[in-house]
Amino acid sequence: MEADVHLPTASLETLRWRSDLLRHLRDFFHNTGYWEAETPLLSQDTCVDAWLDPFAVPTPQRRYLQTSPEFAMKRLLTAGANHIYQVAHAFREGEAGERHNPEFTMVEWYARGATYHEQMDFTEQLIRHLTERGHVSGVTPLLPEPFVRITYAEAFERFLNLPILDLTAPELASIATSLLTKNHLGPLPSGLEDDLDGLRNLLLATWIEPQLASLGACFVLDFPVSQSALARSRGPVAERFELYLDGLEICNGYQELTDPNELRARNEIQNQLRAKAGKPLLPSESRLLAAMDAGFPESSGVALGWERLLMWLRGTPRIANVLPFPWDRA
Repeated sequence: MEADVHLPTASLETLRWRSDLLRHLRDFFHNTGYWEAETPLLSQDTCVDAWLDPFAVPTPQRRYLQTSPEFAMKRLLTAGANHIYQVAHAFREGEAGERHNPEFTMVEWYARGATYHEQMDFTEQLIRHLTERGHVSGVTPLLPEPFVRITYAEAFERFLNLPILDLTAPELASIATSLLTKNHLGPLPSGLEDDLDGLRNLLLATWIEPQLASLGACFVLDFPVSQSALARSRGPVAERFELYLDGLEICNGYQELTDPNELRARNEIQNQLRAKAGKPLLPSESRLLAAMDAGFPESSGVALGWERLLMWLRGTPRIANVLPFPWDRA
């Protein structure tokens, strides 16, 4: 065991700064008409996603540590809540690394009647507010005015000259193999040959996201409909956005899906993908679906990785530098 394993990986000065910034976050939400909700960390329900693995807790009736507070917060919207936010611990099995910790802090908020374009406006205001109050002299980058907005398809056209929404999996596999070989990055990872979204994600992470850094603060919006999760679809795209600060993904926003039958169909597809990958199936029915059956309102929401924002503000590539006790010291 390391001699200093009992100590935090972030300095006490950083942790005090983090605490102060959290107070400013709450002040911003309260001053803009949001109230703070609290929902269970353990639930019988969990988001059905081929890419997210929840921690399952073997109670007499199996429960899951929440990958985000989304399901329960949407139930509050159905009950009549208008503008709510939450600062919650979220849990995702297997997500450990320089930028990930299996337990992390999620800031999530929802507004009834708001569009995802209005949520981009709100998110920009929030980031500017926190940047002003959490600015680290000589470290925190300047923010552009206004934040850049570019569609997913435009980003691929601009940086890779690819009509990404029109290309099939075999076509993308050939392109990805060529790019990997040309840049001496090894072969195409096994299993991706016929995985359309896996190939899109590989190209996004390897070639698009690093180039987004040149745009400073940038919203990428209108993702492929196959990556819509719980976002509403519009033709071939989902009404979804992600915010990048100097190439670092900070948050994810949706025009929320309101159709319970569509969500059931998506759950089925995601569980099929999980089965194909050898992962356990997740509950396809939920109390969120029951709420949606009762009538889910038009709304939009955003989930922000708190530590990701702190990493950007302090100019550090390691999540451990803004956490007291990351996974290997918890």
